[in-house]
Amino acid sequence: MSIMKTLETRNGELYLGGASVSKLAKKYGTPLYLMDEGEIRANCMRYESAMRKYYGENAIVLYASKAFSCKAVYRTVRDCGLGCDVVSGGELYTALAAGMEPEKIFFHGNNKTEAEIREALTAGVGRIVLDSGFELGTVDRIAAELGVTARVSVRIKPGIDAHTHDFIATGKIDSKFGVALENGEAIAFIGEILKAPHTELCGLHCHIGSQIFDTRPFVRAAEVMMDFIAEIRDTYGYTVRELNVGGGVGIKYLDSHDPLTIEENVKNTAEAVLAAAERCGIPAPRLCMEPGRSIVGDAGLTVYTVGSVKEIKNVRNYASVDGGMTDNPRFALYEAAYEAVLPCRPDAERDTVYTVAGRCCESGDILIRDITLPKLTPGELLCVLSTGAYNYSMASNYNRVPRPPVVFIRNGEDRMVVRRETYADVMAKDLD
Repeated sequence: MSIMKTLETRNGELYLGGASVSKLAKKYGTPLYLMDEGEIRANCMRYESAMRKYYGENAIVLYASKAFSCKAVYRTVRDCGLGCDVVSGGELYTALAAGMEPEKIFFHGNNKTEAEIREALTAGVGRIVLDSGFELGTVDRIAAELGVTARVSVRIKPGIDAHTHDFIATGKIDSKFGVALENGEAIAFIGEILKAPHTELCGLHCHIGSQIFDTRPFVRAAEVMMDFIAEIRDTYGYTVRELNVGGGVGIKYLDSHDPLTIEENVKNTAEAVLAAAERCGIPAPRLCMEPGRSIVGDAGLTVYTVGSVKEIKNVRNYASVDGGMTDNPRFALYEAAYEAVLPCRPDAERDTVYTVAGRCCESGDILIRDITLPKLTPGELLCVLSTGAYNYSMASNYNRVPRPPVVFIRNGEDRMVVRRETYADVMAKDLD
């Protein structure tokens, strides 16, 4: 249970953020996403404090919306002084509806639609992060039609291998995102942007991957990007004034994981940028970071009710729960690992190996493979830990399963911020 900082045991029961998990499950039903709002706020403030301490005021922290997007989380990060990045019109719409300042919204994506680009420019977002030459033409044309100047950054592939899963590694040349340094594509693209009449080049962006535990790839990426800023100056006589180093800091899903602290990552990256600025003889750029998982990941857990328990002799024990890949597809996508605990007997002896399976009609609907737990009884509760990132945001209605509610907890008080879907919700857009 130590993998989540605000989990504790009181009188033989599990508490999150000062609230009883089993009582909340009884109140709201299962499956159920629980999020410790206090922990989200604390993580936001740790980023804010570290950026000010190690880099100064010329910096901004942008919450990476794709980790977990709803109005409540945008309001929370906004209250802590953060901006956000978005990767779709839906995320942009939600962020604006929640009161995020347009100037503090950065719009990403490798294939933004014309409608999304128009929405972003009309809203006045702080940056559109260009991903291709095709997109530059579209952005410049729409900006001309609207009579505005598009303020853009460019997504660069710095050629850094972060040693993470191929599906979440994004900094190598073989990635659908961005333009590459190695083959000269990036420096040529900068020249095209500088010639575009309705587009202003404000910054560079890179993101090397996710769930990274080693500081060296982040530091190396910052150094490479600063060298590229110097190359742009030397080639075009133009000084890029903003560097966005993305996100990707890992969290603790298992006891064996040893992630960087927020402060370590900010400090090491900030120092690398400042040292490179001095080495290259360029002004220190505005520094942007885009943490997502490290803000919300270890603030959330998912509560399930155990159903069928199958003991297949000499093969495997399956414990099926009332959720699955509809509320957490990460194991099915890339065999993501999780820890679990029984909230009504968190300290019970763990003596039986189970594969925790979901209820969907798919053999790959697995939440955890081969985890040692106390002997399970149908009808009892089971919590999967550290599910605050990429669970609700990836949830689906496969098999027409309604999505669970999201409940925020702060100082022991709970409030539902996303209601449970009904069958009527799932069927709402069907036509007779």
